[in-house]
Amino acid sequence: MIWLSEILLERHEIESFDELVDAVREKAAGGDMFFRMDIKPPFHDTPDNWEDRLEAVFTEVIDNR
Repeated sequence: MIWLSEILLERHEIESFDELVDAVREKAAGGDMFFRMDIKPPFHDTPDNWEDRLEAVFTEVIDNR
């Protein structure tokens, strides 16, 4: 299981929501089947629908494995 907070702790160089999307995509490709969003991303460009967008990216990768 992947937790959003773990991604942010592991990848402290992430500076934008788009970079976070890429990191979630990479983690999903690594084989994890579940993704939990336990915190809101702290970036100035985080959209209002951030949960939907991150879930969609994760699910897209899972579905295409």
